[in-house]
Amino acid sequence: MVQQVWAVSPKHMSILLPWKSLWELPGKQARPMKSRCPINHPASIVQISLLDTFDASWQEHEVDKLHQLESILQEIGSCLVAYSGGVDSTFLALMAHRVLGSDALAVMADSPSLPRREREEALALSRQFGFPLEIIHTKEFQNNEYLENPVNRCYFCKHALFVEMEVLARQRGVSVLLYGEIADDIGDHRPGSQAAKEFQVRAPLREVGLSKAEIRTHSAALGLSTATKPQMACLSSRIPYGEKVSVEKLSQIEQAEAILRQRGFHDVRLRHHALAQGAMARIEVGTTEFDRLIQAEVREDVVKCIRALGYLHVTLDLMGYRRGSLNTSIIPGKIPSPSHGT
Repeated sequence: MVQQVWAVSPKHMSILLPWKSLWELPGKQARPMKSRCPINHPASIVQISLLDTFDASWQEHEVDKLHQLESILQEIGSCLVAYSGGVDSTFLALMAHRVLGSDALAVMADSPSLPRREREEALALSRQFGFPLEIIHTKEFQNNEYLENPVNRCYFCKHALFVEMEVLARQRGVSVLLYGEIADDIGDHRPGSQAAKEFQVRAPLREVGLSKAEIRTHSAALGLSTATKPQMACLSSRIPYGEKVSVEKLSQIEQAEAILRQRGFHDVRLRHHALAQGAMARIEVGTTEFDRLIQAEVREDVVKCIRALGYLHVTLDLMGYRRGSLNTSIIPGKIPSPSHGT
């Protein structure tokens, strides 16, 4: 069982850090201080300065961003956090819980576009780190505008989420909704941002300028497994715009991606293309994983298993995995960089 350490920065940013993440960092030694922790805490606890542990690696601007984030959360007072179990929303949910305690509630939308594996991992994280979580069932699959899969499909998904979160906020007497948009998302194709504006949902990670790389660094310090988690998007994002979304297609996609992950592939997308004769599966994996995938034994096994799901053709995209590859059809000149297995 991982013990917990109560760590407080010089500006009193209260964060629970896993003991292991503090004491096993090469070359870093935490300096114990007099404890002011809850007397009923079950683990052995010491109080240390966060900066005493990380002063060799954290830059002043990074610490300032965390102080700004804490200030925003304190000013908000109470909130619901849209939570998916991904890198950004997990960090935000945990930070909100550490700052606001029971006045912060993570809210996860459950629908056919959420892989069951992702759902279970998200639930496990909330249990492990002790932040409260409520699952709501959104209704985007009852909306034909969503099922038609237009280029702004994400708008209808986020709209359905915020409708339900707004109802829950009124029931709980919560004043603010939050979601995990970050600085890197500025300028990307993100129709969901429009829904956030309409519902006045705040994005504190973006507001303080936190990047994906910084969030991964801070997540690692907090002991979050999401620090190294590949970026994920809903299953509907695997279907090209204009091709209808259906529960059946999403089930095929989820099972096909599971086949690849079970064989050790890290960055994985299975793009589902409808053809006149049947569906084609276009596999995207990191370019560094090509050699293993095309080995005869692995290739034949993957093709056999994916075709058993109902795919007529199974292909490998030679561009490799890249985030938002289907967006190239709607943003002229945008060609996402291939993954290098990171």
